[in-house]
Amino acid sequence: MLLCVSASHKTASFELLERLSVPSTPVAPLIAEHDECVQGAVVVATCNRFEAYVDMDEPVTAAVALGIDATLSAIEAATGVPASELEGSYTVMGGDDVAEHLFSVASGLESVVVGEGEIAGQVRRALTESRQLGTTSAELERLFQRASEAQRGVKNSTAIGRAGRSLVRLGLELADSRIADWSTQRVLLVGTGAYAAATVAALRDQGAEDISVHSPSGRAATFAAKHGLKTVSAETFPTAVAHADLVITCTTSEHHVVSAATFSAGRTGAESTAPAASCPVDHAGRRLVIDLGLPRNVDPDVATVPGVDLLDLETIRLHAPLEELQATDAARDLVRDAARRFATVGERKNITPAVVALRAHVFGVLDAEVARVRARGDEGGQTEQALRHLVGVLLHTPTTRAHELAETGRADEYIDALSALFGIEVADPAASRDAGHRDGIADAG
Repeated sequence: MLLCVSASHKTASFELLERLSVPSTPVAPLIAEHDECVQGAVVVATCNRFEAYVDMDEPVTAAVALGIDATLSAIEAATGVPASELEGSYTVMGGDDVAEHLFSVASGLESVVVGEGEIAGQVRRALTESRQLGTTSAELERLFQRASEAQRGVKNSTAIGRAGRSLVRLGLELADSRIADWSTQRVLLVGTGAYAAATVAALRDQGAEDISVHSPSGRAATFAAKHGLKTVSAETFPTAVAHADLVITCTTSEHHVVSAATFSAGRTGAESTAPAASCPVDHAGRRLVIDLGLPRNVDPDVATVPGVDLLDLETIRLHAPLEELQATDAARDLVRDAARRFATVGERKNITPAVVALRAHVFGVLDAEVARVRARGDEGGQTEQALRHLVGVLLHTPTTRAHELAETGRADEYIDALSALFGIEVADPAASRDAGHRDGIADAG
């Protein structure tokens, strides 16, 4: 059975999500190694969520409880966050609900800004990473591949992508109210990753022209050449921070890259090298720092610097616009339909052992009858051919009905009928799954 343990911006603080986002070791292998009942694990970790998708051995009693324990133990081992601290900050989904949730996540329906596009790539990269770590399973592969298909369907068939805005663009829109002319703004970008490229594009859409970039990891030159920006060295970084009208940080650094001390050092350095009659730093206008990093790139003490305002992910989340209902409703309908198809295929797989058992039973009877007919002198094989044709015709309807019943959630009726009519006993995967789900939720509670 599939299980999802999810901590997101809807259930957890950004401070907690920040700590979950910097594990000392990959979490998925720790989940997979926890117990032999765990068939595989994929972890999706972004600035707004930390989710573990776990494939559990279905016949296991209390599979949900075991999966939760495996996930929480792995989180504590990799991040140092104990299960007691996570209490109340995560939700658990099992069975068919997992597919609908992941499809919604991949489509941007669960994001801070509904419809943002970055999450689709993050979901794909989570599967790629798990493949490299060797922690996927056949069912997790199917789940994540269908999630990408669902995301593309939502993107191509609804206006959700146009209705939603990325975190980068929303942050700039919040800044827009205080900026009269973007072309005059001195912008310093800190970071060179995927968010940095999106930030440059968004800045230029706003009309920004004076953009510099600094990379704590030393990749500024390459990024600047690609995007036509000026570079800022480590030595001049504090001064650049102090001079900038707008500083945007979006690195994966585990440590703060901008603090009150950065402003202090930049202003002190600028004043010590400037002519006495001039003032290189304009203290009259308010400056803005937008922190898009998780973990936080900016020390909260920046908010205490005179003339500086700090806008972080927590604030951006509070200003996220209301969903555009029509586009969102259409997208959710598509997601639910994709999840239903995913479940249907799964139910067909669950009914397969019963169909195989019926066919084995019937063909066993047929082989015995053919042997009896041969013993009576039917050497030409005409009787055997007729009997095999007859069996094929007779099995067609029961086989078709098996899949139809499975699709409507009535596989147990089919399995019961085989037992009552033919004495065929088949382990019911769906029943085992539901029992494990109920027991696991009870144990987890």
